[in-house]
Amino acid sequence: MKNAIILFLLLFSSSLQAQIYVRVSDFESKKPLEKVLLKVNNSKDYLTDKEGKVRIEEESPVSVTFFLEGYRSLVAEFQDGYFEIELKPISISLSGVTVSAFESERPLLEQSAAVSVVTERDFNRFNEISPVNAFNQKAGVRIEERAPASYRVSIRGSSLRSPFGVRNVKVYWNEVPFTSPDGTTALNLLDLANIKRAEVVKGPSGSIYGAGNGGAISLFSQPNLTENRIATEYLTGDFGLSRFRFGLSQQVGEGGVEASFVSQKSDGYREHSAVDRQVFQLGGFFPISEKQEIRTQLLISDLDYQIPGALNAAQVEQNPKQARPGSVAQNSSISQQTVLLSLGHLYRFSEKTNNNTTVYLNTNDFDNPFILDYKKELGFGYGLRTRFTHDGELGGKSLRLIVGGEYQNGLTDAQNFGNRAGVADTVRFSDKLRTYQGFFFQQAEWNLNSKLLFTLGLSENFSGYEVDRQIDATRKPTGLQSRKFDPVVIPRVALNYRMNAFSSVYGSVSSGFSPPTIDEVRTNEGSLNFALEAEKGMNYEVGYRLGKEKFNFELIGYYLKLDETITTFTNANGVVLFRNAGSTDQKGIEATVDYALLKNSEGFVRDILLGTAYTGQFFKFDEYAKQANDFSGNDLTGVPKHNLVSRLDLRTSIGFYLNFTHQFTDKIPLNDANTVYQESYDLVNMRFGYVRKIGKFDLEVFAGVDNLLDESYSLGNDLNAFAARFYQPAPTRNWYGGVKLGLNY
Repeated sequence: MKNAIILFLLLFSSSLQAQIYVRVSDFESKKPLEKVLLKVNNSKDYLTDKEGKVRIEEESPVSVTFFLEGYRSLVAEFQDGYFEIELKPISISLSGVTVSAFESERPLLEQSAAVSVVTERDFNRFNEISPVNAFNQKAGVRIEERAPASYRVSIRGSSLRSPFGVRNVKVYWNEVPFTSPDGTTALNLLDLANIKRAEVVKGPSGSIYGAGNGGAISLFSQPNLTENRIATEYLTGDFGLSRFRFGLSQQVGEGGVEASFVSQKSDGYREHSAVDRQVFQLGGFFPISEKQEIRTQLLISDLDYQIPGALNAAQVEQNPKQARPGSVAQNSSISQQTVLLSLGHLYRFSEKTNNNTTVYLNTNDFDNPFILDYKKELGFGYGLRTRFTHDGELGGKSLRLIVGGEYQNGLTDAQNFGNRAGVADTVRFSDKLRTYQGFFFQQAEWNLNSKLLFTLGLSENFSGYEVDRQIDATRKPTGLQSRKFDPVVIPRVALNYRMNAFSSVYGSVSSGFSPPTIDEVRTNEGSLNFALEAEKGMNYEVGYRLGKEKFNFELIGYYLKLDETITTFTNANGVVLFRNAGSTDQKGIEATVDYALLKNSEGFVRDILLGTAYTGQFFKFDEYAKQANDFSGNDLTGVPKHNLVSRLDLRTSIGFYLNFTHQFTDKIPLNDANTVYQESYDLVNMRFGYVRKIGKFDLEVFAGVDNLLDESYSLGNDLNAFAARFYQPAPTRNWYGGVKLGLNY
């Protein structure tokens, strides 16, 4: 009797367990997939066998998440029974890429603009200490690094007016305007751990993103809601490089939080080029109901980096590692501490109408001893961005309407002192600054038929700045001075024709408006250039896209006519100043080809992916005469005519991988007269490693080399430099290596 009871209890308990049989296969080839990780109820793990099969014995119903490298993760719920699951491989096809450019989520084939997408896979092809190499793979995009952590972003040549920092490019981070209202962007405050994906809109995009001829960059770093995870990584390399990261992802109800801390240090290739940066990020995503979602972000960044300064050709020949004379003695450097706090709210009025609003606050403490002076700034800013989206119909055809606005206000106490051996001396001038900008935007996307999409966008922009000089050369206040730019209406008109399921053509006409930044008006020598006019541009563009599963092709041509172009020059004291240069003609071609020679193969070599990106920039000064010099017809300063990037990615079945990148950059004119050029160069980078999943752990060991050919080049030059100090020598051949470890729990 006792044995019968025990048998009954065993049978009864086994009946409570779900009898679930799952077979997992490839979505395209339908072949079974081995070693797929199944995380059941976010706790217990299972692996598929050689036939792609697995039996799950857990209490029914169960929630299962499927993971396999090279495939998209999938979440499904099961009762008892037999199930067939197909995993989709991570696609290189344009037809499978969705972007949110112009505040409208659409497949890239339906976007009527030039948009480049930078993913984690792009970042992970390199050393992950900066965004430079990943962005520079993309046609029409170039990030220069004059010294470690000193970036200039060029979208279609827009770094012309950026002697330092990022200007004329609007940057957003998790839907927060990361570009200050004065038009500058401290991109170096972010670590790559704070960026999981980026979308680059190339050319004037004022209909949605306001003032700016260069374009817009949207950076995203959302919490991972599919798993609870702890991850850590460490990297070391030449020139005293070290980087440590710790991250945590935790589900909270239907939402989640994510935290990360990164510390990065290096001594630098050149004398006086060390970097020390710590970044903490805390983000949250909380669905309140089916109608509402809340997003939060906290970013704390502490950055210190030294500025070695530019050299002339003779100094580079003598010793490219040396700093500019005076840089060390005066401790030429930047120390910057920033806190950014944002709150986002999404409200769905119905299935067709929603509102997305983000507000933010930020503080900034900035110290900049330089050879000639010592600059201190203490700033506070706030702003918001809101948009309403409605999906309706017009004439029986679908119509999407987007309306919204953005406003930013910045207040800064700015003081310039003398610099005595790296210590702030007597105050030279002191200002209370206010910068503000805002705009309203409207956009309509109308499907004229199943293949033709018409887009009309408008924005109304206003901006200005105020300089209240408290102390000048006479040691007295001079009163409030201001400059207000008249409201400017910026239109954008575009058509996209979907030729078939995998190809499309588009054409667009858009205008841009870019007022001078406060740093271009208020110089380090104390002068105020209120006569500096805003740049105005008109862009004409056509493009063709072909996106199949193993082959992508994109070809874009454009013509940008820019009036009142802002250029730089340096006076005898080494102070960078700005002036309007008449007009410029900027004609360009961008071509991208991606091809999967092998993709998810069953052999030892699983993937072989090839890629090429070509940028042709044929930019000229149209009308540019200053005093006795006439530079009309010259090549635009700081812009290479040709740039070609080639990539090879290889992945094996046992976890070994190789990433190889070659970049050719054509010679670059360094002054408006076109009498000095940086010679062309070939840059080769390579990374190789091993990735493996061991139970609940993810392990990656990697190593790599930058500048494999040991080229002598400058990744960021000083333009129109006084005393011929044009060059900022970049590192020679250097190695790095590291390890990553993650735990899914």
